[in-house]
Amino acid sequence: MSARTFCDRGLALARAGGRSAHPRLILAVTILASTLDYIDGSVVNVGLPAVGRDLHGDAAQLQWVVNAFLLPLSALLLFGGALGDRFGRRRLLTAGLGLFAAGSVACALAPSLSWLIAARAIQGLAAAMILPSSLAILGDSFQGAARSRAVGIWAATGSVGGALGPVLGGWLIDQVGWRAIFLINLPLAVGAIAIALYAIPAAPRTASPARLDLAGAALATATIAGLTWGLTEGAGPGGWTAPAIAAIVAGCLFAAAFLWVERRQGERAMTPLALFGSRPIVALNLLTLLLYGAVAAFMLLLPYLLITVVGYSATAAGAALLPFPLIVGGLSPVFGDLAGRIGARPLLITGGLLVASGLLLGLRASGGAYAADVLPAVAVAAAGMGCAAAPLTSAVLSSVGPDHTGAASGLNSAVAQLGGVIAVALIGGVLAAKGGAFVDAFRIAIVASAGACVAAAAAIAVLFRPTSTGRAM
Repeated sequence: MSARTFCDRGLALARAGGRSAHPRLILAVTILASTLDYIDGSVVNVGLPAVGRDLHGDAAQLQWVVNAFLLPLSALLLFGGALGDRFGRRRLLTAGLGLFAAGSVACALAPSLSWLIAARAIQGLAAAMILPSSLAILGDSFQGAARSRAVGIWAATGSVGGALGPVLGGWLIDQVGWRAIFLINLPLAVGAIAIALYAIPAAPRTASPARLDLAGAALATATIAGLTWGLTEGAGPGGWTAPAIAAIVAGCLFAAAFLWVERRQGERAMTPLALFGSRPIVALNLLTLLLYGAVAAFMLLLPYLLITVVGYSATAAGAALLPFPLIVGGLSPVFGDLAGRIGARPLLITGGLLVASGLLLGLRASGGAYAADVLPAVAVAAAGMGCAAAPLTSAVLSSVGPDHTGAASGLNSAVAQLGGVIAVALIGGVLAAKGGAFVDAFRIAIVASAGACVAAAAAIAVLFRPTSTGRAM
């Protein structure tokens, strides 16, 4: 996904008043670390047609090239934050960067799609270690207005990276081959590790380290894996076979077990159950699931359409997405400030409806004329995400008390990733179609995604009623 999730457990849990002897270097580390995730995700979307041709992959396998990364990231994002608290954020960050580099090399050398999918899972696991640690380090290293400036620079730089990634990746695919898109991760990872070891102080050992919610993490992973596999198989060409239905049922049972375990863990839980009793938090997470899922489907299907049907090169398809992260990055600070004056609710509703409008404009994308058929859809959808992203962060953090900010923001980050997982799982039938049938399936998927955005806005209109203090818990 190209739309960055602004809610992050790391920032919410960062200690106020932190200082660092090397603040600029630490800012550089966090930018390099997070850029690995955002660039890698967007570049792979552009590279799927080339991967499918070279490794003879069908639609279901190409889905897993994307979801093998998103699944461990969404399932283990909260657990990654807890690991950083337990073992030290610098240690976990550098280990995650090293693992991401190793996974990238494995992707580049993949002799088969099965190998590539396994290597993408390694990258997703590494990203779950990197993201919460890097943002917590950023929050620890700055205070007051300096922290706000640092986060703004981080967000803006990430938007630029997300914009340039598909263009650079498309050029590499056209000129060198799809394997090169994974090798560009290596200098970023090596540079980030070197700077981190120099600039970030090692965390002191604590007498009583935090207890890890291993059972919760395992059950969350099993839940998402079962649901993802079942949805992928059921929505694909094979249809709703007995194994697909069994996987859905197993995922639901794992989800019930997860809730039971988290209830027993109480405040030590990875995701305290008190969050699920807050109507505003439920509304915000429902909006996040639907909105980010719809955008994930659009950002995967649009370049696939442009390359396989319209005839764009990979470079041109990557460039077609260029306005999206730039518009989101440019508008988010503006709407974040506006949310502080008028509240998040009207902006979240407007953002959802704008994204729906942009997706519906995408029904014209098969015409191929960029300025008339593609750019309006990308620009309007991006404006909607820019309207919603920063107010969503503000709403999540203001809807809970200080004891729950880390859990609430971490849950929202995980839900955003989960939206992408589910969306990619459901579009197998679209990717399996060819020619005119693909265009028809693309349009159905776009209309469904727009409907999800309208439902997201409706969830906020009906369920989100912040109190006078702005808090629900």
